[in-house]
Amino acid sequence: QCVVLGVPQTYPPSPIHGEMVTCFLTPSTKSAYTHPPTLKAEVERVTGGYVLDVEDFRTPDKGSLLRRIYEKTDKHLGLAKHMLRTRSWDFFMLVEMGVDRIHHGFWSHMDPAHHKYEPGNPFESAILDYYRHVDRELGEMLTLCPPETLVLVISDHGAKKMDGGICFNEWLRSEGYLTLTTSPTKPTPISSVPIDWARTRAWGDGGYYGRLFMNVRGREPSGTVEPRDYERVRTDLIAGIEAITDPKGRVIGSKAYRPEDLFRAVNGVAPDLIVYFGDLDWRSVGAVGMGGIHTFENDTGPDEANHDWQGIFVLSTAGGEAPLRGLLPEVSIYDVTPTLLRLLGQPVPEGLAGRPLG
Repeated sequence: QCVVLGVPQTYPPSPIHGEMVTCFLTPSTKSAYTHPPTLKAEVERVTGGYVLDVEDFRTPDKGSLLRRIYEKTDKHLGLAKHMLRTRSWDFFMLVEMGVDRIHHGFWSHMDPAHHKYEPGNPFESAILDYYRHVDRELGEMLTLCPPETLVLVISDHGAKKMDGGICFNEWLRSEGYLTLTTSPTKPTPISSVPIDWARTRAWGDGGYYGRLFMNVRGREPSGTVEPRDYERVRTDLIAGIEAITDPKGRVIGSKAYRPEDLFRAVNGVAPDLIVYFGDLDWRSVGAVGMGGIHTFENDTGPDEANHDWQGIFVLSTAGGEAPLRGLLPEVSIYDVTPTLLRLLGQPVPEGLAGRPLG
């Protein structure tokens, strides 16, 4: 019997051997967000109105944001404790998004190395106070678990200060790769501006990292890059991206990767390059009309943190037959699934990228 709460990409809910409440990608609580459908009424009753995510977490109103983060977390973890008390389960999994949202909203208030940090600000302890709150909630949940329970606390990424944003498409325009038919005078999503495809060789999309797409003849409707020139142009783009500097002219250490060098399989419409600006110290900003290549304001609203490579991995196997012990310095996210499958006495499928630990 499984209980699954808030795990990303579970919407729409799928039939499982147990119960499911879907994730922050669910359109709204008016949607069918539970399996079985009858569970929804219980969720709404127990939580006093369920909250799927912290809406508008990129906002300058920090007092309201902090209240809404706690509200979302308390409703979600309160539901988890209810399910732990009232269900008979073999596998229980939940994802709490508040931890991510508080990083984006309050990192500059905590970190003296952040360029926006002000000593003594009223939210200086907001992140650490929230960590303590979540720790206490986790402790309460553990008291509701049998002593032989295997427990894993994990994040799929970490967080770090964000120095600013690199306006990806503004850089492509300045280098002659991207041409627009009109130039916006205010920040505008690249999807909303007219592109002169006959004079465009590449465009980019923003986010925590950048995705670059080339306009290849025979692949795109108005392709301009000849297939025989594809690798040469891609190599030139890599060199240019990795030479991008900060406003003071210092190279920030960006890396551009060919997707086929990172992934064993590339499906669908994959980008031609995956770009990490400044080792994730800089966000990729896809909007145009930004007034330059560098920005210190995110195009999706105020944001103070970017994702980091290293997350957390805390595994307690005290109830298992062969407990793991000590520090595990080299743990890949790919190792999580085979490790859990083995610890739970399930077969580990051939071909997984990771390996069981221990």
